[in-house]
Amino acid sequence: MHDGLKVIFIEDDELVRRANVQSLQLAGVAVAGYPNAESALPLIDAALPGIVVCDVKLPGISGLDLLTHCHEVAPDVPVILVTGHGDITMAVRAMRDGAYDFIEKPFAADRLLDTVHRALAHRKLWLENRALRRELAAGEEGGTRLIGSSPAMARVRDILVNIAPTDVPVLISGDTGAGKEVVARKLHEMSPRRDRPFVALNCGALPETMFETEMFGHEAGAFTGAMKRRLGKLEYASGGTLFLDEVESMSPALQVKLLRVLEDGLIERLGANEAIRVDCRIVAAAKGDMEALIAAGGFRRDLFYRLNVVTVMLPPLSARRDDIVPLFEHFVLAAAVRYQRPAPLLGERRRAELLQREWPGNVRELRNAADRFVLGIPETADADGTLPEARSLKERTEQFERALIGDALRQNKGSVTATAAQLQLPKATLYEKIKRYSLQARGDS
Repeated sequence: MHDGLKVIFIEDDELVRRANVQSLQLAGVAVAGYPNAESALPLIDAALPGIVVCDVKLPGISGLDLLTHCHEVAPDVPVILVTGHGDITMAVRAMRDGAYDFIEKPFAADRLLDTVHRALAHRKLWLENRALRRELAAGEEGGTRLIGSSPAMARVRDILVNIAPTDVPVLISGDTGAGKEVVARKLHEMSPRRDRPFVALNCGALPETMFETEMFGHEAGAFTGAMKRRLGKLEYASGGTLFLDEVESMSPALQVKLLRVLEDGLIERLGANEAIRVDCRIVAAAKGDMEALIAAGGFRRDLFYRLNVVTVMLPPLSARRDDIVPLFEHFVLAAAVRYQRPAPLLGERRRAELLQREWPGNVRELRNAADRFVLGIPETADADGTLPEARSLKERTEQFERALIGDALRQNKGSVTATAAQLQLPKATLYEKIKRYSLQARGDS
């Protein structure tokens, strides 16, 4: 859950320190214990990949002194203070001075773990936000990322790794908003053509009269208004990748011309007599039932076979629910950078609401929801018109339970044994719930 992040735990009482370090380790948290603040100071700076938990009363540098130091050299590193009984006034004052939270002794292991998890999530979000801002400032736009660890996305990645070094034509099939262009861009970035253009053309967004000149280009004087030569998308993409979105909407006449290009690699600009050789990889995307379209005469079967050497099936978001929360968190970070707003943390209730919705608009709809979340615009209803609060208690309880179990499985890397221990459930019960909620888990040997 907090890959790469760790906890610096400072406590002078060796037994207390060892007990709490062990509790965190058993929960899967990376932690290192220190007997005093002096030994931990060299590790604390603005780039610290983690958080600090520190007892207030220490020999030498106190926890409050350490808080002041952190505020000066690493103001965005969460510091959790551990206070003795009766020090609440001091703890509240420390929080006003920048402490992330405080825990009063004696405390249960669950109290420590909950606070640590929240602080680590906060730190992870801040670090990812900073990295994304740097990438955008450098003009890299964060690269193209395929977010998600569901089996469906794992299959997509495996196919891309296998075919990226080749020039084999690819057809990406999926619903509207499922992320077909993202997959096409990722395929291009993984290929030897990555340093050449990636050119996208939406076949359904242009009228046929404009489509031909967009695809093949034209010479000066080829038609009224053609004042100078213009390169078409096929010629401009030569050496790179041409992405044809909504290819199913291409007219029969243009299908014949595209088929000829795929067969001999030659194009002719409008108004020209000389053929030009082009070398671009064709990646097409389609929605709907292509076989039915072919049977109805709307698409050429020979062109379909040319485009469909390899098919990448991109499932709807509703079929890969384990990816919903990670995708949403990524879009929140991107929106925070884009709108220059702080990235809000995602609470359990919001997670449950995200998993509860069907997302007919797929990834595109989820991205819009993340934008609204960052902008502070409340969600009025689900896509089906149902407010989350309007659902029955049973539905809301089950959805919340699904979210909790899913989070626990992710924290424990799919281990049923570790998840059952964390949730204090019998393994048989947990297996039944995993099956009921269609969650992903791995067997334990």
